[in-house]
Amino acid sequence: MTKNFRVKTATLALALSTALFANAEGYQVNTLSTRQIGMGHTGTALHLDAESMFFNPAGLGFMTDNFSISGSFTTIFAKATATLPDGTKYHTANDPSTPIMANAAFSIYDNLKAGVSFYTPYGSGINWTDNWPGAVLNQNVSLKAFTLQPTLSWRITDKLSVGAGLTINWGNVNLSKGLVDPATADAMLGLLALAGQLQSPQYYQGTMPASVNLRGDANVSCGFNVGVMYDILDNLSVGVSYRSKVKMTVEAGTAAVQYANQQAQLILNELDILNSTNFAASMPCPYVLSFGASWKPVAPLTLAVDARLTGWKTYRSLDIEFLDPVCAAYNQHIEKNYHNSWNVSVGAEYKLTRRFDLRAGLLVDTDPISDEHYNPETPGMTKVEPTVGFSFSPVRGLAIDVAMMYVAGLGKDNVTCSYPDLLAAKLNQMLPPASQLLLVKNFDASYKCHAFIPSIGIRYNF
Repeated sequence: MTKNFRVKTATLALALSTALFANAEGYQVNTLSTRQIGMGHTGTALHLDAESMFFNPAGLGFMTDNFSISGSFTTIFAKATATLPDGTKYHTANDPSTPIMANAAFSIYDNLKAGVSFYTPYGSGINWTDNWPGAVLNQNVSLKAFTLQPTLSWRITDKLSVGAGLTINWGNVNLSKGLVDPATADAMLGLLALAGQLQSPQYYQGTMPASVNLRGDANVSCGFNVGVMYDILDNLSVGVSYRSKVKMTVEAGTAAVQYANQQAQLILNELDILNSTNFAASMPCPYVLSFGASWKPVAPLTLAVDARLTGWKTYRSLDIEFLDPVCAAYNQHIEKNYHNSWNVSVGAEYKLTRRFDLRAGLLVDTDPISDEHYNPETPGMTKVEPTVGFSFSPVRGLAIDVAMMYVAGLGKDNVTCSYPDLLAAKLNQMLPPASQLLLVKNFDASYKCHAFIPSIGIRYNF
């Protein structure tokens, strides 16, 4: 039976690599501070005490207390929809994502501050379910990245501060995708039945015959986060920060193949080669260059604007290397060619009373993915994100923050993703020229997405 199915390892590698790490703005997290979510996630030119270590390390230099600690916990309830050309809609069944941030800072001298921050700058999770029509492109994916950042900030003058932090980064990836198109598998079963090689075939009719799970832990990598902040006037500040690119590298990821039933395992068993080899791959966590300004037109009101350039252009290609020497000839170099994108945010904070602050903001996050590289793993599109929030201070030095963000994707219409059909080449050897199958198929759909993002945090200065 296995002679009826010979997987070309190079084609198989290509099918896998189109799924691995193929996220774009979907894996950059812009929800790391409850307080600043309420202000549209601005912060490049704000004095935020310990939380400045993420937004702009120079802001830490303006801390007036001896100690500052804070923490934020956020939950992302996201949903994406794919509409096929016939009008049928498919929805994701995502588990909530939970980005977090924790910070602690202290004064060494009046003008020299230090601290450490832990946060999740990148992360993604999407679950299209196992047997939706695009399962051969993606069933589910989970990407997590973590950063530990020790920071030092020096206020050179009363108005000028600089800061720098070392970013220590690690993470993991876990994804599943279909390997065999169900329609092509059913065609193969029909041919085997006609040839008398298979009795009573069990047709799949949309059920994925075989899927693969790829998972791996990324090595620790280091980068930096630096910034400058200047108070032009007592009520007007500007700031610039730069968080460097780092590369998340999986050196020995593992693969595991799952079959729909014993029939699939019998006729597709050469897929088991994936269970006996490791892979290495890497993806960039791109640089982020941020510009910001803040202004207090009146004492209770703070206005802020940030513009962030994310260097997705560094994601030029995805390289897959199989560690088994037998598979070395089938290493892959896949062009990605993403482009840089901008995130612009505005925010306002109003001190209603000594204990109660109100906040509102808006983000616009533009799409770095080109249509020719579009894939449902993370439906990339420009997103508009309004935010609201408030803080309550029950006692001096303590603040409880609450915020809500809504993410409205502007949609991506009539995009196409191509993928190789692993069975078509073999079946074409058994079919007359007029009945030949396409070696590369297209998946056409229109995408929309939205998310509700509540967040709660706590801050304490003393």
